[in-house]
Amino acid sequence: MNAVLHLAAVSRVHGEGATEVHALRSVTFRAHPGELVAVMGPSGSGKSTLLTLAGGLDAPTSGSVRIEGHDLATLDNAGRARIRRTSVGYVFQDFNLIPALTAAENVALPRELDGEKSRIARRLAVTALEEVGIADLVDRFPDEMSGGQQQRVAIARAIVGERRLILADEPTGALDTDTGEEILRLLRARCDAGAAGVMVTHEARHAAWADRVVFLRDGVVVDETGSDEPEVLLVEEAGR
Repeated sequence: MNAVLHLAAVSRVHGEGATEVHALRSVTFRAHPGELVAVMGPSGSGKSTLLTLAGGLDAPTSGSVRIEGHDLATLDNAGRARIRRTSVGYVFQDFNLIPALTAAENVALPRELDGEKSRIARRLAVTALEEVGIADLVDRFPDEMSGGQQQRVAIARAIVGERRLILADEPTGALDTDTGEEILRLLRARCDAGAAGVMVTHEARHAAWADRVVFLRDGVVVDETGSDEPEVLLVEEAGR
């Protein structure tokens, strides 16, 4: 089965010389349709870097990132933006909602930017907001919502339309236990329906929703559990 997401021998280095930091070190990683992968590790292990590279929000220092077979390095800015709008749903830790837009407008924006008619984009947005349990907040602005409500809007924006890849950075961080379980159930259902999901989490009970758990330390994959295919994820560390 072809991977929706494929990172091949990816490294990311920040800074130069004495300030050089290796955020990721020659990591190869795949996420397949129907699969939810949890990524765990201590702070500074490279978890968020992996997500930003996977979502095309940053470029690797070396290696390649492919989404549905498209090598992001071969695309111009417009091409990468189109992939992010149509194929990738990203749940940020800090929500990244636009303050001047309502919940429905925030969720509909990616669809409208891709040329969807406003009426259809709003209908899709309302459906996504219903899925995350806040249909009554469609016309509220972010500063009129609690942190947990804003998190749900961010998740609705990530799943609106037919997203093939969902990337989530601590998606339940601002939610109470019961609501967090509802969101994880929703992410699980989206993957069961055919999407690929990658979720960064510190919580073992959240990782239990995943098909695989990948452990990062110092930018290197040090362990993996739950895979029946050892070739799915390879660690290629220089000099090893």
